[in-house]
Parts: sequence; C-alpha cells; structure tokens
Amino acid sequence: MTYSEATEYLFNSAPLFQNIGAGAYKEGLTNTKLLDEHFNHPHLSFRTIHVAGTNGKGSCCHTIAAILQEAGYKVGLYTSPHLVDFRERIRVNGEMIPMQRVVDFVEQERDFFEPLHPSFFELATALAFLYFREQKIDVAVVEVGLGGRMDCTNIIHPDLCIITNISFDHTQFLGDTLEKIAGEKAGIIKPHVPVIIGETNVHPEVKKTFWNNALKNNLKIVFAEEKNEIKSSCPNVTGGRTYYTQNWGQFEGELGGLCQEKNTNTILAAIPELREAGYRVSDENVRQGFLHVCDNTGLLGRWQKLNQDPLIICDTGHNVGGMQYITEQLKTTPHRELHIIIGMVSDKDITTVLSMLPKEASYYFTQASVKRAMPAVQFATKARNAGLHGEEYENVSAAYEAALKNLKKGDLLFIGGSNFIVADMLKNTL
Repeated sequence: MTYSEATEYLFNSAPLFQNIGAGAYKEGLTNTKLLDEHFNHPHLSFRTIHVAGTNGKGSCCHTIAAILQEAGYKVGLYTSPHLVDFRERIRVNGEMIPMQRVVDFVEQERDFFEPLHPSFFELATALAFLYFREQKIDVAVVEVGLGGRMDCTNIIHPDLCIITNISFDHTQFLGDTLEKIAGEKAGIIKPHVPVIIGETNVHPEVKKTFWNNALKNNLKIVFAEEKNEIKSSCPNVTGGRTYYTQNWGQFEGELGGLCQEKNTNTILAAIPELREAGYRVSDENVRQGFLHVCDNTGLLGRWQKLNQDPLIICDTGHNVGGMQYITEQLKTTPHRELHIIIGMVSDKDITTVLSMLPKEASYYFTQASVKRAMPAVQFATKARNAGLHGEEYENVSAAYEAALKNLKKGDLLFIGGSNFIVADMLKNTL
C-alpha cells in the first residue's frame, strides 16, 4: 500500500468532515475509548495542553508548541484540518509524521477498526496519540476538532485548558446560542486543571457558563481579556506584528493577522499557568517562539504572504468571527485596488459573511474541491445580491489565473473564505 492509497482509504472508508459535513459527525466517545484501550492508552505517556474555541485555536496551538520547542521540550502537535497533506495534523517538533507510519497504521490496524465504523477524526486522533508515544515526546499540544465535550480529543487529562473564544459556528452540532456553544466548549474543563478563557465577547451568559464550570470543577479560571496584557500592536516590515505589552515590553510575532492580537493576549495569560504547572519556559523562549512559529511548527494559511508586490495574502478565516478580523485588516492594509478570491462551504453563515465584505473590491467567486463547497454559480448569486461585483470561476486555479491578469503594482489580492479555498491555493503554489 502506498501513502496515497493509505490516505485515500482513511478519507473514503471513514467519513471525512471536510467533504460531507454533518454526515461525518459522530457524537459520543465510544469508539475513541475503544481505540484508546486497544492501543493501551498512549495519551497517558506524555503531558498535554488542550485548546478549544471557535477561532484562533490553531494559531494558539502552534505558537504554544513553538514556545515549548524553544524551551527544549520535545513537542507533539495535533491540529486540524490539514491544508495540503494529511500529515500536517500530526507533528513532532514541527516534523510531520512519516508517510510510512501512516501506511503501517492502516495496514496493521484496519482489521480492528473496520468493524467499529469509526469517523476519520477518531482514527486520526488515535494515530496521533500512538505516534506521540512512540516518539517519546514530553508534551502534546492538542487542538479540539469540534466543540469540546464530545470531541474525541477529550479523553486527555491536560496540565492546562485554553478556550480561545466563542462565536457562532457548527451550530447544528453545538447549539444555536452562544451560551449553548460555550457549554460545549467548556466540556474540556477538568477538575483541578486551570483554564484560560481568551475572550467572552462581552456576553455575560458566556462568562457565566465558564464561571459555573470552574466552580463545579474546583479549578482556577483566568479571563485573559481582563488582564489586557496587549497595549497595542501593528504590522511590522517582515509581515508579522509588533506587540507593545504591559509586562513583556515590545516584541515581534511572526504571524501577521490582526486576530493575532487577541491570540497573543491569550497565550501570554497562559504562560504563568504553564510555569506554575512545572514547565521551564523563560521570557526569551516566549519571544523566540512568537518569532519563529512557522519555522518551528510548519503553520500555514494565517495571513500568509504569497507575494510582495502586488501583495497576495491568504487566510483560513471562514466564519463570522474570523471574517470580522479579516475585513478590518483589509481596510488597514495599504493597497491601490483590492481583489478578492472567495468561496465558502454551504453550512456556514454565508449571508452574514457576505454582508461584511468590502463593496469596492473586485471579486472572483469560486469553489473549493470538496463536496461541502457551495457551487460557484450559487455563491456568486448570493454575493451579487449582497452588492458584491465579480465573475464566477469553476475552481481556485481558474480564479487565481484571472486575478493575476488584472493585478497591478500596489494592488492587494486576498484569497480565503474557507480552509479549503486556501488549501487549493497552496496546493498550486507550494
């Protein structure tokens, strides 16, 4: 079996959420616990940090992993979704799991897991934890896949929980109010394990949900926004951000998105708790981790610069919360004319996202190469009804080729709307 055959087997024999959405969601931890028992509970062999939230959890996971690597720890990193290669999900000190290990997992274990009919994410999580034990890592930074309470990563007992923020996404699974969504995210909270809450978005019901969970579990809860560590931030000459802080002075971050200001505030609130838990992390480790996130972990797609002039940027923000930051940053990024390649998946709040986008931009409406993608023609109709102007293209490559013909010096081209739009773009450029 080749690596391509192994990944196709995983994608096709176990439902893949990015392709079919709700049909891939399996509520409950029964299969996860059976897989965990079969592999003799590999997650007990290393320390863990658990990160949930609607937006920003991937950036927070990668940055915390980069900081711990700078401190000399051997760090496992489990995140989702992948953009180009399945192995992006499972890394040790930034190195992706070897292709052969993925092949061996399928070949050696398929007789056990086939009768279970597991989801793709259940299998990926089992493989990640198994591989981390084999690699004798010190600590794994684990990103929740969906929600928290019933997510299959929720078998771990971490040193620290982080919940970045709460906004509307995956409402068909997590609930149709912020309070319900917060309750699902708070499901990762464990007795006596401290928790960092990045943002409550000034919603009293969200904050109350977290407080009640903290009291019930007898743990320390820290609201990062109350600490307000970040005084301000601004883009720097390298494409990242410069931060001005209360207690850390001025330092540079490699990630350039405006949303990183909130993420950075959350991460800085987490550092003292990691130290309290026994992690040896110096101030310099923190600074170097922020400065080398992508180099240390291989992170892709976060306000990623693909070209300098004309400026071409891609970003994986794909819901209302993420687009709020993106639209604000588009306003403040210098440019002559603005061009936007965009497509979304059908189960997002497309109408609200379209209402937020700048009317003056030239649009290239398209669709990603996944089954959940809204067809470009249908998406373009919705966009035009929202007052946006442009043409539709059958795929990201065609949209990109059309945009390149129109770009001039000083222009800005943004590519996004979905993880999968960015994934298709990066497959063409990496």
